[in-house]
Amino acid sequence: MTSPEATLEQHLDAAEMALERGDPEQALGLCSVVLQVDPENPSAHFLTADAFRDLREYGEAEQHYRTVLRIEASHSPSWSGLAVVLYDQLRFEEARRAVLRSIRADPEQPEGYYCRALLRERRGDDAGAARDYRKAYRLDPEGYPPPIPMDDALVEATVLQALQAVHPSIRSYLENVAIILDELPDAETCGSFEPPVSPAELLGYFSGTSLTERSSDSPFVQLPATIVLFRRNLERIALDRDRLIEELQITVLHEVGHFLGLDEADLEARGLD
Repeated sequence: MTSPEATLEQHLDAAEMALERGDPEQALGLCSVVLQVDPENPSAHFLTADAFRDLREYGEAEQHYRTVLRIEASHSPSWSGLAVVLYDQLRFEEARRAVLRSIRADPEQPEGYYCRALLRERRGDDAGAARDYRKAYRLDPEGYPPPIPMDDALVEATVLQALQAVHPSIRSYLENVAIILDELPDAETCGSFEPPVSPAELLGYFSGTSLTERSSDSPFVQLPATIVLFRRNLERIALDRDRLIEELQITVLHEVGHFLGLDEADLEARGLD
């Protein structure tokens, strides 16, 4: 006969496997069962936090990471997870303190170095960020591949290639759209979305009035629209140069879609999410 403790462990194992295959909802359900029986189970809270993080529900994830740390104050993965979701919520100083606790608790914690690299990148400490990215990669090569450098020439060539995929009848409108390469989104830009977007995930954005909203009677109709691309975020999500080019092309077309008046559902239906 299986003991209650063994049954809870089976639920936690199943929740971990659900997260590995990309099913955070199932993981939440399994962890909920465990927490009903054992409300202070740190493993259930940690997996719940990871599941909410996967769902981009950063506030919920933060609460569960903090619960783990109340129970086990030196749990390094919870400190690094907390640091990441604080970063995602634009709370950079709190994230810095959490990531230092993570590395102090376990100097071999790859996510801690990865998050510290993000924070150093934002402060303009490129050399320090590069060291931390390399450290995270050495500790976990599969989980934390190093960013793929992207120079201006590659961006320009890829943008031109992406624009060639746009129908000629639309391409003429894009002649008045400025395409700008920036390093990272600022907190104000990330906070302008509803809900706010993680500064590590925003690859680009469209600023201005879409074609469908323009009126010939508007005195502002001549003001140029702008597509901004964020170099560092694009470099970080790419596993190799081909993937980097692909992500850059998708990002350009995604923002061109916004210029044309398409919403996120329209873009997702076209494979440009």
